[in-house]
Order: sequence, then C-alpha cells, then structure tokens
Amino acid sequence: MKTINADLSPKAPLGEAERARIRALAERQRRANGILMRAINFVGSQVEDTMKLLPKGARGQIDAAARSALAQSYEVAAKSRSGSLGQAVNTDRMHKVMATLSGAVGGFGGLPTALAELPVATTMIFRAVQGVAAQYGEDPADPETRLHALAVFGAGEAGEDGVDTSFLGARLGLSGAAVHTLIARVAPRFAAVLTQKLATQAVPILGAAAGAGTNYAFTQYYVEMAHVHFGLRKMLREHDAQEVENIFHTALEKHQVTARGD
Repeated sequence: MKTINADLSPKAPLGEAERARIRALAERQRRANGILMRAINFVGSQVEDTMKLLPKGARGQIDAAARSALAQSYEVAAKSRSGSLGQAVNTDRMHKVMATLSGAVGGFGGLPTALAELPVATTMIFRAVQGVAAQYGEDPADPETRLHALAVFGAGEAGEDGVDTSFLGARLGLSGAAVHTLIARVAPRFAAVLTQKLATQAVPILGAAAGAGTNYAFTQYYVEMAHVHFGLRKMLREHDAQEVENIFHTALEKHQVTARGD
C-alpha cells in the first residue's frame, strides 16, 4: 500500500543533502536489523534450543500479552511523561537502563514473571520512541504521534523490511476503534520478536541475565526504527512523498543486493 500524503501545500524540491539524509535513514534501518540479529544470537548463546523451553500454548499467551502490553503502553506512556519522575526518566539512556532492570527482574522467576514484566518493558520502549518523535518536531503527547509511536512496534522481525511506509504520511484515525485496529495489525510482529526474548526468560535466575540483555538490545532496536520512522515522516512533511519513498526503497534494495553479494 502506497503512502497517501494528505498535505497539499507546496513541497520543497529534494537536493542532494536531503537525498543523502534519506539514504542515511535506509542505512540506519539496515544497522537496526543487525542489532536485533545480535540480540537473537545473544538469546541463543544463553540456553540451548531456547524455543523448546516455552510450554505448550505459550505462543498464544505471548500474542495476547503483546496486545495487552501495547494497549497499556499507549495509555500509560503518555501520562508517565509528566511529573518529576517522568522528567527524570526521559532520555534514551535512561529508558534503556530502566528496560534492562525490568528485564532482569522479569527473568528472575521464569516465564510467569517475564510475562508480568512485559508491560513495564514495553512502556519504557514506547516512551523512548515518543522521545525520538520529539526530536523530529512532533508532540509526544499528541494522539496522532502516539499512534505513530505504536506503529513503530510493527517494524518486524530480523531480516524483514522494517518500517511500514504505508503508515508514514497517512492520517491515522484517532478513535478507540482505530487504536485497537492498529494494535491488531502491529501485535503479531511485536509478538514474534517477544517470543525470542521470553524464551530465554523461561529459565528462572538464568532468565534474569538474558532478560536484561535482550531488553537493552530490543529497546535499542526500536529506538533506531523510531529514528527511521519519524525521520521519514519529517521528510514527507517537507518534500514529495513518492520521491522520498522511492529514494528510501531504492537505497534499501541496494543494501539487500550488497548483503546477498549479487
């Protein structure tokens, strides 16, 4: 699905500097996928055949937990940005630290505590994504910005295309139904990433170290994808949407060809 840019105001032409910034965003997405792959490799190095550690039916639990965590984070993250505590925990570094601590606590008791910890970790990531949105001139508390922060969680698994450009320039509905529809679209991809994380946390005590490490890496991954998402949105506000997307996808294809050695 192609992006529809509803803003009909005149757009500035793309110069070489702007084209270079778009290509840099494509490179940032490529590096972000590398971060996620390293996190998954970290997962695999902690326990042998981690996926077998999950009990039967756990995937259904994880899917439900992903939906619940995203819904809670959408509501809680914006509110938690206000007040003295919200201002104190308001940088990428602090969000990574809090997510890391949360992962360690969640993994200490195995899968039950890992699932209970999931909304806390997701909220920390959501807040970090909102902080990135602010860097690109968007209001983190604005309902549409919060929906776009939610869309970042649909960036996908390692090796996938990453940012879904069909979201970028579109006006997202702001009703409760629209939020639930977006969560339903995003949650399966988020759950696929979470499955790797939760598998390592299924072993009590050992899961604490794995949970801390993967939470840090996953926070870093979604922060990087947020830079791509909101960086492209900024370019779409200022320049022709189709031209911006064409340059971005062409750069991604070049990275993929290079990686395959074609």
